Amino acid sequence: MLFNSHIYILVFLPVSVIIYFLLHKKKYLIAARGWLVICSMVYYSWLEIWFTAVFLCSIIGNYLFGLLLIRLSEKDSSYKKTAVVTAILFNILLLGFFKYTDFFLTNINFFLDKKVGLLHIIFPLGISFFTFIQIAYIVDTYRGAVKEKNFLNYLMVVSFFPQLFSGPIIRYKEMLPQFLNPEGWTLNHDNIARGLFIFSLGIFKKVVIADNLAPFVDTGFSLSEQLAFVDSWITSLSYTFQLYFDFSGYTDMAIG
Repeated sequence: MLFNSHIYILVFLPVSVIIYFLLHKKKYLIAARGWLVICSMVYYSWLEIWFTAVFLCSIIGNYLFGLLLIRLSEKDSSYKKTAVVTAILFNILLLGFFKYTDFFLTNINFFLDKKVGLLHIIFPLGISFFTFIQIAYIVDTYRGAVKEKNFLNYLMVVSFFPQLFSGPIIRYKEMLPQFLNPEGWTLNHDNIARGLFIFSLGIFKKVVIADNLAPFVDTGFSLSEQLAFVDSWITSLSYTFQLYFDFSGYTDMAIG
């Protein structure tokens, strides 16, 4: 479910927002947070349901590491540094397994002249983003900047759907206060106007600029051996601007 898809703009986003604010209006605060978590999980599992299992394992693992670090800090334990290193390794190994296993196996086969079979692992979407978000959370907990014991709060912030696939990478200690601030529980017309403007700017970058540069890129790469000097530069610059405006557009839509 892409940000610029019809189902996201016309169905998913408005339903998510309307029900979220209605629950707050009725003072169902926990239900509102739970609803946001449900929306995030539906959004994340839209393409592949099994991605959600990996995502939840990562979330639960980091939440438990966070609790451990909080308790070790309260006891002033010497094992706190060991715990934070273990937690960071847990995240790096999870990320490395899904994203780089076949890369390492390919290099082993090449340099050692082996024939180890590749696993062809399909890595979960957004794994880099939610891994780095949680590493930042672990480090902040280790430093005492975060002391989160409420699992619903943790799940809500880490799984927040606008930033799952393409960022931007958020800081837990900066996001949670915004969710808990009563001023954010009611519709604010100024916020809506600003959000829609930034979201629309992102759509323009993605749909009008990046997507319209794609044909030049595809044609150029398919005929790379036949390109003249000027055509090569057009292809290279089109690819550069396509990447920039695609990522910048998605970032703007997420912020919006």
